[in-house]
Amino acid sequence: MRLKEALSRSNSLFIAWAVIASFGAYFCMYAFRKPFNSGLYTGLQMGEVGYKTILIIAQVAGYTLSKFVGVKVISELKPGSRITLIVTLILIAEVALLFFGLVPFPYNFIFLFINGLPLGMVYGVVFSFLEGRRFTEMLAMGLNISVVVASGILKTTYIEVHTLLPGVSEFWMPALMGLLFLPLFLMFVWMLSVIPAPTLEDINQRSERNPMSKSDKQRVMKDLGIPVICLIICYATLVIGRDLRDNFTIEIWNELDANWQSSVLSSTELITGIIVLIVIGNLAFVKDNLIGFRLTNLILIAGITITGLATFLFQTNMIDGFYWMLLVGLGMFLCYTVLQSVLFDRMIALFRIKANAGYFVYMCESIGYLGSVGLLLYKEFFMKDISWINVLKHFTYLQFGTGLVLLILSNVYLERYRRRSCFPEASPAL
Repeated sequence: MRLKEALSRSNSLFIAWAVIASFGAYFCMYAFRKPFNSGLYTGLQMGEVGYKTILIIAQVAGYTLSKFVGVKVISELKPGSRITLIVTLILIAEVALLFFGLVPFPYNFIFLFINGLPLGMVYGVVFSFLEGRRFTEMLAMGLNISVVVASGILKTTYIEVHTLLPGVSEFWMPALMGLLFLPLFLMFVWMLSVIPAPTLEDINQRSERNPMSKSDKQRVMKDLGIPVICLIICYATLVIGRDLRDNFTIEIWNELDANWQSSVLSSTELITGIIVLIVIGNLAFVKDNLIGFRLTNLILIAGITITGLATFLFQTNMIDGFYWMLLVGLGMFLCYTVLQSVLFDRMIALFRIKANAGYFVYMCESIGYLGSVGLLLYKEFFMKDISWINVLKHFTYLQFGTGLVLLILSNVYLERYRRRSCFPEASPAL
């Protein structure tokens, strides 16, 4: 195929193509996942629980279950099955949204659970096209930026579309948003399908990524179980904090400023996205895996510190709500995207582990989203009188303290393991 040959010959064309394809595919996925929580569902409840909370819990529960399934499915996924799987996942999600609009309240929440079930595996499929390459950090920029900016942009889009079509109910808007973005999603998936396989140079520098067997997984956890568990817990706090800020951003902004404009949802995320793009993109220029791994961990510590410091400055009235939301989002997303798309890829390359990044990421995300569901339930039943601002503030402090300790423990263990094992850059796989 001429296009694939052209991508193989030109690094700049290949990078641009992969960045656009991964950004577009994952951005469009958010059109099937996030727009529903832009609705307020005013006055609707199930028992004493607000219906919006029920909807978010239902979808996150499905999304969480998807992450646990993904530990097996994504880590064992063969290259030839990627396209079929990702298209099937999105179509199932859209059909669920159609039933969400068709089935009346209060029975339609179950379809948001079904909607979340396939969507949790989309990231792993997209990232499998990008990992294990000399330019993985650069290639993943599109994917990372979509994680940061998609929710805010799509919420703004939801509000504008709903303003243009006021007759469409909040229950039908999610399906409409999905249908609007389905053709774009299919185009970006085609772009992913023509990305060439990793070259020999990629494999020599970053190690080969193959589907994992049960024995491969057991070996990895035997050798690196302690730091992996530390990173899983740290990642879990980031997922919980990110979801809390994202799912209830409308409520938080209502508490911060009664006259806020919808454009603020896009502006904070776009600023964050640009900064994350610059930081992570520059890591691709670090060829030495040890230096790259250490820089990645420094970025994680810096990001965690930004979230804690920003909350302290906001609490002491040294910054306003806009800069607090911006800095907390920046710290969380910087850490989240580095862990999700850079740290494990560098760790596999440095220690020559017979593994793929999807295995580690999906272990992290399964626990993270389980914690997100737990926090939503805890807030609803035990913190009814606490504002969303205070919930976010308290959790940010907890995230800062816990994350800092876990990152230090992980780094100490991995450094001792590296020195004890004496891994050269080109050592054979574990």
